[in-house]
Amino acid sequence: MSNPLMQAFDLAPFSALKTEHFQPAFEAALEQARKEIDSIAANPESPGFENTIAALDFAGQHLERVSSIFFNLNAAETNPEIQALAQEISPKLAEFANDITLNQSLFNRVNAIWEKRDALDLDPEQQTLLERKYRHFSRNGAHLNDSEKTRLREIDKALSKLKLAFGEHVLEETNSFRMHLTDPEDLSGLPEGARETARMAAEAQGLEGWVFTLDYPSYLPFMKYSEKRDLRRKMALAFGSKGFHGDALDNREIVLDIARLRHERARLLGYDSHAHFVLEERMAKTPGAVTEFLEALLEKALPAAKREKEELEAFAKGRDGIDQLEAWDSAFYSEKLRQERFQLDDEKLKPYFELDRVLGGAFEVAGRLFGLRFEADTTIDTYHEEVRAYRVVGASGELAAIFYADFHPRPGKRGGAWMTSYKPQYRKDGVNERPHISIVCNFTRATRQQPSLLTFNEVTTLFHEFGHALHGILADTTYPGLSGTSVFWDFVELPSQIMENWCYQPEALELFARHYQTGEVLPMEWIDRIRESANFLEGMATVRQLSFGFLDMAWHGSDPGGVTDVKAYESEAFQATRLFPENAETCMSTSFSHIFQGGYSSGYYSYKWAEVLDADAFAYFREEGIFDPGVARKFRDHILSRGGTEDPMELYKRFRGREPRLEALLERAGLVVSEEG
Repeated sequence: MSNPLMQAFDLAPFSALKTEHFQPAFEAALEQARKEIDSIAANPESPGFENTIAALDFAGQHLERVSSIFFNLNAAETNPEIQALAQEISPKLAEFANDITLNQSLFNRVNAIWEKRDALDLDPEQQTLLERKYRHFSRNGAHLNDSEKTRLREIDKALSKLKLAFGEHVLEETNSFRMHLTDPEDLSGLPEGARETARMAAEAQGLEGWVFTLDYPSYLPFMKYSEKRDLRRKMALAFGSKGFHGDALDNREIVLDIARLRHERARLLGYDSHAHFVLEERMAKTPGAVTEFLEALLEKALPAAKREKEELEAFAKGRDGIDQLEAWDSAFYSEKLRQERFQLDDEKLKPYFELDRVLGGAFEVAGRLFGLRFEADTTIDTYHEEVRAYRVVGASGELAAIFYADFHPRPGKRGGAWMTSYKPQYRKDGVNERPHISIVCNFTRATRQQPSLLTFNEVTTLFHEFGHALHGILADTTYPGLSGTSVFWDFVELPSQIMENWCYQPEALELFARHYQTGEVLPMEWIDRIRESANFLEGMATVRQLSFGFLDMAWHGSDPGGVTDVKAYESEAFQATRLFPENAETCMSTSFSHIFQGGYSSGYYSYKWAEVLDADAFAYFREEGIFDPGVARKFRDHILSRGGTEDPMELYKRFRGREPRLEALLERAGLVVSEEG
């Protein structure tokens, strides 16, 4: 059987792939990678930067390519066979990673170069790569004794399997829930688009009536518009109780196991906690700095949040006689109050945000800022018929990147939105290899009556993920380990979050916010209302986001060994930020995929941290003009193209001329009054 993954390829050969190709491809790629590592470790030449540090960064490239294809499919187009294989492959990859960092001969070479680093004539990128490699070894067991190294291997293998199981449980819980309605009265308040989507979902399952699911395009409109409070409660409890049902999909023991193993691993390596280990390589540096940052924001946001909640409660009581506002009431009454205050309704806005136009708008913004063109190319292979592929062309006509976009929910796709890579950018043998970048979302589908029309929140989500994509597309570094989004985790959200700002600017909205039937540009008064409403209930939104950061630090900033009740521990962590009554049937930790499956453990605060950066950075664009070529060039040259080649604060100061100001975020959020205001 011909195996496309065991042959040379540039573009991922999706259509030729079968699940049975992956096992032998991984085995061959692992064997090849081991030989490359062994060759570096056994090199008879004296340790040098090129023959050790650079060689390490380029080693295992084929394994990286196979892994990226496999695990991206496991996230966006999975099936039971792929999931079972992931459980088998992940421990082997974890073991291989340990084989590298625990290889004494290899570390001796790295250490020898590290000790003479001041005598070497290294440029800043080489200095950073050397520091990254040395710290990677020292932070992952190179200094441990044999018994400690054995235990580290056991922990890493167990964690790789636990994180996969956590995500599989969440996905299965999401896919297994459906709320089947047959009484038209139960649709009260729902817009036509949501009804049509639910009818199509029912028909797909051979049912009469309407089916609502926990996928965001189904769940969010229901929570925002349904007049049926009992049904909103049913949906909210289902959404909030994923992995919390005491059955085979329950994630509580997995949460405890992951937290305990992470803590044990950190202690084994000489750190006080998992958070201390992680934050050593973040801009925040310490758990104390993170907590101080979160508490400083909470001090500003909590009074505003309490005022906003009181206002929302008064509105709900006046409208419907609600005495006690519950969590499943928040989105509904927030939307009704927003409509009343700003005469702004997402359903009236959606016709102006047709998916293709919004995507084209993102492309146009990237073109004006960075000189990029996105050319659709149907000859590029994709893993699903819905995935779009583009060749990204630079200002001089050169190929900048391959770009994939996958926009709609499917049973085999996990929830949320993310950017990923199938191939990094790097320079080798005189060639600047260009990256293959993908964004994956879960947006509302087209119906029989209308194309895919986005809510404004989906518009900002698209721009957010597109910002991550630009970070990859515009990468221009020598080494793959420092390219694109290979940056400190609390810096990686700057390129994504700053792009959201263009969604509120008239000059940008005029490029794509057009009625899908008439072509009419979104009326200027509506644009003004969008901008005015940007800070609507911002205090509550900020406190909610901070609560997730506090929960993350609770799990990872201290010893979780004494925790036996996940729900009780979570409740304590939420105490300072709780705005709505607690519900015994829900538990966030058991589906908090960002920190228990993804890469945000000890790093969830970074969303807010990056908001400080993006608010301060976009203030620079506003000062000079949102399409100012000079500011755009600085952002490209000092932020987007440089990846992780230098300390992120140095890169930021080179762009901005100074460190970021917290006040920029507080002013934008309306939590303090600006000096000018």
